[in-house]
Amino acid sequence: MASGGLPQLIDAHYEALYRYAYRLSGSSADAEDLTQETFGKALARLPQLREPDRARAWLFRILRNVYLHKIRDQKRHKVVPLDAVGDLPDRSGDDPVPEIDPAKLQHVLDELDETFRTPIILFYFEEFSYRDIAEQMDLPIGTVMSRLARGKAYLRTRLSPTDEADRERIASAPKKVTDGLP
Repeated sequence: MASGGLPQLIDAHYEALYRYAYRLSGSSADAEDLTQETFGKALARLPQLREPDRARAWLFRILRNVYLHKIRDQKRHKVVPLDAVGDLPDRSGDDPVPEIDPAKLQHVLDELDETFRTPIILFYFEEFSYRDIAEQMDLPIGTVMSRLARGKAYLRTRLSPTDEADRERIASAPKKVTDGLP
């Protein structure tokens, strides 16, 4: 890529990279740091960009690697077991989609393990294809699809308005002790 390529990359991809970094980190300060570090690394590796039409995916991969390196160093990797999340019935087309508070969405995304969070962000927020996500994460497409389904199921359960009301009702209900049950 010719010199002067980095300013063109920044102009073309800064906002998308910042959004991705924000969704990954949950913090505007961390997102800014991740985005700046990504462009710093991109500058050092600019000669490696052989296909300028793939610059977006290349930058997203650099940002993801920077993020993963930071969380490994900080040892702040959050884990939510998704084994207990079952298949949810599909919503009928008649049900309106509930409004979701962006702050609550970000909080729930932060709870997800990175292996589920990254495909969700890339697919739903950045509109990457299954193939692009698979290439970026070095995974089979089936694994990407599975992680998307499980991550989406988790988000649905955590963001469902009835789920929140039920949790509050259950939490405030008096505890009943039954003999013979653990």
